[in-house]
Amino acid sequence: MDATPLIFFVVVLFLLLAGFPVAFTLGGASVLFGLFIFGIDFFNLLPMRIWGIMNNYILIAVPLFVFMGVMFEKSGLAEELLETMALLFGKLRGGLAFSVLIVGALLAAATGIVGATVVTMGVLTLPTMLKKGYNPKVATGIIAASGTLGQIIPPSIVLVLLGSVLNISVGDLFLAAVIPGFVLVLMYLLWLIIIAFVKPKDAPSMPKEDLLQFTGKIRFKKIITAFLIPFFLILAVLGSIFAGIASPTEAAALGAVGATLLTVVKGKFNLKTLNEVMKSTMTLTSMAFIILAGASAFGLVFRGMGGDRYLTELIVSGALEPEHFLAIVMVIIFIAGFFIDFIEITFIIVPVVAPIFIHLNVDLLWIGILIAINLQTSFLTPPFGFALFFLKGVAPPQVSTMHIYKGIVPYVVIQIIGLIIVILYPEIALWLPKLMSN
Repeated sequence: MDATPLIFFVVVLFLLLAGFPVAFTLGGASVLFGLFIFGIDFFNLLPMRIWGIMNNYILIAVPLFVFMGVMFEKSGLAEELLETMALLFGKLRGGLAFSVLIVGALLAAATGIVGATVVTMGVLTLPTMLKKGYNPKVATGIIAASGTLGQIIPPSIVLVLLGSVLNISVGDLFLAAVIPGFVLVLMYLLWLIIIAFVKPKDAPSMPKEDLLQFTGKIRFKKIITAFLIPFFLILAVLGSIFAGIASPTEAAALGAVGATLLTVVKGKFNLKTLNEVMKSTMTLTSMAFIILAGASAFGLVFRGMGGDRYLTELIVSGALEPEHFLAIVMVIIFIAGFFIDFIEITFIIVPVVAPIFIHLNVDLLWIGILIAINLQTSFLTPPFGFALFFLKGVAPPQVSTMHIYKGIVPYVVIQIIGLIIVILYPEIALWLPKLMSN
């Protein structure tokens, strides 16, 4: 077997780990190898590949979901949700932590944007949690972990990208992610309950007078409003997809319009807000798509050299069982998450292993959910976990980086346990798509 594809893959991986820009590393190394292997004809193939990305209807959902998430964050509804949850749970041990978790889950379903969720909750709740006696590790851990739920709870940008790369239905991926996402929320909640009862000083309840100071005089009407408004946005987006009324791209457009209308209703919409939202959308979308263009060049060269056949033959000759290969892939993705982000992993590793899973007759829908859960940990694992950077950027001076690192350890362990549960019981992910298809 020709080892050239493996050499190419190792060179690209080495350059990425050395800290070179991802998009230009993928594109540059691919162009050089492609020119060397295929000659000048390579430049006749590459433009068609990039044009294929531009024509991909599914990927239009990415900027629309980003716009929806950033606009929702600007509406101020996240603040109302946090205040309302503090009112409802503040009297319980660990009540503020419960509030952060539930709001994180709701924001995940309403936005799917990790950075906005972590920053919003970090600014609004972290100083209060510390003032009320929370252990910094407990406070930072739940804020960072709940903020990453947007990676698995639909509508998730990760799931849209995985659907495109694996060539499977994004709507089915959304359905398959619902129960695993709910399981993770329950496991986080169980951990918080354990902390609240085993170490009550680390997660105390709020005194009644402090609770009133923190929440203000919130009436019953405001509590209902705080829940109903995000619920209608979630229902409009996910409900239209699950009911088969709209495609994910159409639902994303509906969500973008809905989030804009909510911002108008809340009186937060103006030209400055629109300008900021559009700039954030353009920045995040451009980052994702320039990496995707480089990854397409990488895929073209790797497959052109027979890399997918090489790896398949390598796995077959090694007599690896599907579960053994799955374990290897999951470990590789988990370790890669320490050094590179989810977009890079999605566009570099997933296209390489997908043909092998197809050859081994493994359900790609199940694989997509396993990869999404695994990728969620990449936001929490140091040294390059983006949720950790976002949180550190808004944390008070007394919160150290080690507080944040130690705080996220239990949640990384929980995510690994959740991943193992879905591996052992695939129906957790596959039951809902099968039910809705009948």
